Amino acid sequence: MVDWLIVGAVSGLGPARIQQLLTHMEVDDLRQRLEHEKEALPLSKHLLQSLAIDYQKVDIALSWQQQAADHHLLCFSDPLYPPLLKQLTDPPTVLFLKGCIEALALPSLAIVGSRNASPGGLQVAYQLAAEMSSMGFSICSGMAMGIDGAAHKACVDHQGRTIAVLGTGIETIYPRKHRQLYHDIQQQGCILSEFWPDVEPFAGNFPKRNRIISGLSLGTLVVEACRKSGSLITARLAMEQGREVFAVPGSILGGYHQGCHDLLRDGAKLVETAADIVEELASLTAFHLEELRLHHHIQQDDVCDLPFSSLLASVGYETTTLDAVVEHSGKTIDLVLEQMLELELQGWVIAIPGGYVRVKRS
Repeated sequence: MVDWLIVGAVSGLGPARIQQLLTHMEVDDLRQRLEHEKEALPLSKHLLQSLAIDYQKVDIALSWQQQAADHHLLCFSDPLYPPLLKQLTDPPTVLFLKGCIEALALPSLAIVGSRNASPGGLQVAYQLAAEMSSMGFSICSGMAMGIDGAAHKACVDHQGRTIAVLGTGIETIYPRKHRQLYHDIQQQGCILSEFWPDVEPFAGNFPKRNRIISGLSLGTLVVEACRKSGSLITARLAMEQGREVFAVPGSILGGYHQGCHDLLRDGAKLVETAADIVEELASLTAFHLEELRLHHHIQQDDVCDLPFSSLLASVGYETTTLDAVVEHSGKTIDLVLEQMLELELQGWVIAIPGGYVRVKRS
């Protein structure tokens, strides 16, 4: 942990550059060179002259971690570091986390949009976040005013998991109007930041956190956005990361939805209901859960024996209607409903409008 903190506390060395250096050496070797042999690093002379380790930052981070049981430091090599985030070219070297670390294990959907959202936009964000949360997804956003806040609030109100990625230090609540939301999120999800705990709001840091929002998520949903909306940065990053992008259409008047319409023209999936999202993410969700199982060395027998195998075989990774499950399994509808509920509780399937989707491989 200390090796990672020291590497992360070097001024003039960003996440992308750190990852480039780690392709040539281990983190302990990188720390050794930074402290004693900077000239041996494959960097320009100008950059080498600007490198300096701020050991006070390391002390601040370790002290912060010890302040409470729900304070966590996740370095890049930590087993709990999100696997999807590791796929970025510039993943955070260290993550500061407050709250329920388990929220990172769920398949996640990012929901973003306008800070000055319309009442209709807020309602749509709230409804879709609540529905996706009820289906077992965590909802990831940036705790900004508008769409972000509505998505987080829906999860809080419906006892769902949500992840707030800050553009400030983790102890800096911004905007201040979200002070209560900030505390509520920690009870059912987590607050996340790559910045040192006491970092104050700075305009240049907010776009940086967008790559984490999209990077943690299987897909990004833009609910309401004009053409200059910052949420479009998150959507663009999601595309670059190879993740799914979704957009909610809206009125052509006023320009409040132009950004969403541009995304739809560029290939984003049009969303009217949560089912539109789940159908697209079902196979990715199954892959995510399988990768998570392997990443944490969880044996299948440790999870549970394969339940109702004939019934489970009747459910696909795309929407399967109840009638199709009944016909394929040969069971009565009453027994199917009873056993499907058990499968849903065990996390094998999720119920969506129109039927069921399988989310875990046997």
